[in-house]
Amino acid sequence: MARADRPALMSEATDGPPIAESARRAVEAVWRIESARIVGALARYTGDFALAEDVAQEALAQALVAWSRDGAPASPVGWLLATGRRRAIDAFRRASTLDERYAALAGRLAEGEFSAGAAGTAGAPERPDDLPWDPDRVDDDVLALMFTACHPVLSPEARVALTLRVVGGLSSEEIARAFLVPTATVQARITRAKKTIAAARVPFELPPSQERPARLGGVLSVLYVIYTEGSTATSGDRLLRPDLAYEAVRLARMLAALLPGEPEVHGLLALFELTSARFPARTGPDGEAVLLEDQDRRLWDRSAIRRGLAALGRAAAAGRGLGPYGLQAAIAACHATAPSVPQTDWERVVLLYEALGRVAPSPVVEVNRAVAVAMASGPHQALLMVDDLAASGRLSGSHLLPSVRGELLIRLGRTAEARAELELAARLCRNTRERAVLLRKAAALQ
Repeated sequence: MARADRPALMSEATDGPPIAESARRAVEAVWRIESARIVGALARYTGDFALAEDVAQEALAQALVAWSRDGAPASPVGWLLATGRRRAIDAFRRASTLDERYAALAGRLAEGEFSAGAAGTAGAPERPDDLPWDPDRVDDDVLALMFTACHPVLSPEARVALTLRVVGGLSSEEIARAFLVPTATVQARITRAKKTIAAARVPFELPPSQERPARLGGVLSVLYVIYTEGSTATSGDRLLRPDLAYEAVRLARMLAALLPGEPEVHGLLALFELTSARFPARTGPDGEAVLLEDQDRRLWDRSAIRRGLAALGRAAAAGRGLGPYGLQAAIAACHATAPSVPQTDWERVVLLYEALGRVAPSPVVEVNRAVAVAMASGPHQALLMVDDLAASGRLSGSHLLPSVRGELLIRLGRTAEARAELELAARLCRNTRERAVLLRKAAALQ
């Protein structure tokens, strides 16, 4: 599971009194588990998505100081919610916006909707076991948060950054490390995203039922991008970024619990679980990449495989046929349940890739289908498929096509051509670990 080194505004709170390590750990733990619910509840009460995220971060900073002084409250979530609410009221007051929103918030305060105090244990509900929100609305709050963070008015990069920040609870520094970009870039993306949501007047609410299928696809694609970068980093000197991948798994589990009737949500979760099961065997002691045929399958996480197969079963049980994520999960299941590469059901893998190519056509799917065809029927037909793709120019600039072509040429005994293709793939590859594998293979052909 990904670990938050610090909430986003934690460093800003260190200018005041010393912060106890116990308070820091308490704040991190609460935020890691409950950030989506806290921001979602504040967004529902304020009606302002950007303000809700800002005041939640301010509440974290205040908690670091107050909990160091007074100890953690009996209900940390209630304390953070109450503090965030008061910060929101202060923001409205400072801006002289004593309008309907302020009146509504003040009315809720008068009615005792929030009973938490400003510091110490005064922030707890009357009974410690009480939730500081309506339990019947929690699911809607978190779902609305996901749909808002993944709204189509935002750029793909902004959706990823905002989802990791407000739903996942990661700091800007964590997101920047994961995607190998400057922290300032991540902060700028998040700031622009909030301004765009405000300018477009995006409401904090679940989209109407007729819009949900299309909007859900956007949410799933964001989680897919996050996971893909974690499972095979596009650049840098690490093959895997497990923290990022496991964060996507956590968010997918959350989404599957909130939308149990959506088969593609279960299909995505199944894909994540089955792929993550191979993580322990995908790198060697020094972080070097280990290819599928060389992996010690005894290291694979059998619990993750069981979870993945169960999620895939739930996707199939819906009776609507598997979608793009479900089909990818079915392919991953073929690998996860096979005792070895030669004993994999390659004929089924070919059929699944053909189905995937019909519902979600892409050149990457075609390359992977060519690999499966080579394993099932030999390299000759696969090479024709790859050459057709190369002629189309649809994967120019990617290392994937020449790396696969090099492998096929090796099997055909055309070593000089194979070496040239592998060297080209190495030049195009931006990940140090993958590049090393390609160069090692090319050198072996000399």
